[in-house]
Amino acid sequence: MTHLPSTEAAVTALRAIAAEYAREIEVTHDIGADQTSRRTSAGVGVAADPDGSLPHEAYAELGGRPSVSVRLYPDDDALITVDGVECPDVDRDDVPAFLRSLYDGHAWVKVRRFPPGYFLMVPLPRDRVHKEYILGRLSPWLSRNAR
Repeated sequence: MTHLPSTEAAVTALRAIAAEYAREIEVTHDIGADQTSRRTSAGVGVAADPDGSLPHEAYAELGGRPSVSVRLYPDDDALITVDGVECPDVDRDDVPAFLRSLYDGHAWVKVRRFPPGYFLMVPLPRDRVHKEYILGRLSPWLSRNAR
């Protein structure tokens, strides 16, 4: 697993994955404490954090099915949304592996009969699985991958 030291390094990895799987990608960048979503306490026009650093956040949408969006936070984590299912707190270094699992067909939806429920299961390196509860209805892509 490759270490992604910055948001820009993660965006470069996302662009490489999009090219590898022939997906369109659209990326927007938010740079500065007054622009990033987790810096709500920053005053208007205050670009740097108190330590002098300039936070960088990016949002990427990848084309095709399933619909995937990735919000890369300056705090070394990401929020990945797959067909409306939000997967928060994914480590930034795990984002490429997460997307490869989706696009290679390794991700699945675990169906629990009692009590009824659905979970998006995405295998990651080192024998880990990201498990996310699915609220609401399943999309056609999620339904096809139910087990």
